[in-house]
Amino acid sequence: MSDNRPLLLKNAAIYQGKNLVLSGVNLELRAGDFAYLIGETGSGKSSLLRTLYADLPLQGGEGSVVGYNLSTVKEAEIPFLRRKIGIVFQDFQLLYERSVYDNLDFVLQATGHNQVDENKAKIEKVLQQVGVSTKGHKFPHQLSGGEQQRVAIARALLNAPELLLADEPTGNLDPATSEEIMLLLKEIGQSGTAVLMATHDYALLLKFPHPTYKCFGGTVNAAVQRTL
Repeated sequence: MSDNRPLLLKNAAIYQGKNLVLSGVNLELRAGDFAYLIGETGSGKSSLLRTLYADLPLQGGEGSVVGYNLSTVKEAEIPFLRRKIGIVFQDFQLLYERSVYDNLDFVLQATGHNQVDENKAKIEKVLQQVGVSTKGHKFPHQLSGGEQQRVAIARALLNAPELLLADEPTGNLDPATSEEIMLLLKEIGQSGTAVLMATHDYALLLKFPHPTYKCFGGTVNAAVQRTL
């Protein structure tokens, strides 16, 4: 990582179309940092995350993600930016007609990795990392919700991302499984990947305290304290 800072926003303005959603956003994550993003539904969390992976343009202020300037990034550069970011969604977004192995291989091939042996090694590594090394032959419908989310996290880790964005990754899981996923995300952060996790689950914040950013009143308030 070139500057040890995969995410930096300074006085950023986050728009959804022509509508200003958040202004004056200051956010910084260095390698290995873990932070939460909280806020009510409609407060701007998803728009902020979409801006970070260049699904929405940054229309004001300064922003850089994994070495790319969000204000000037070209459309042709966006796939390369996204290869350095892992994204985990609440609803898993797995391809249900493909096995776990083929889900991951599809992502690798879509990002230009076509070497069979190399892909196999990468897939085995991430499945081992997330604790589902024996599930590669199964289809998503044959897995529990927690196992599906582990596969989704494995998919996000395939390209060794500098930054992991997790959008409500425990939202569809029971409390015990949610804690398992949190421990896994914590391990990923400790390995050097920066993690930004959007969540509504305040119980997790109290059990697994990390710096917290709150979307409220049209801006993002940073809190370095360990509790809300």
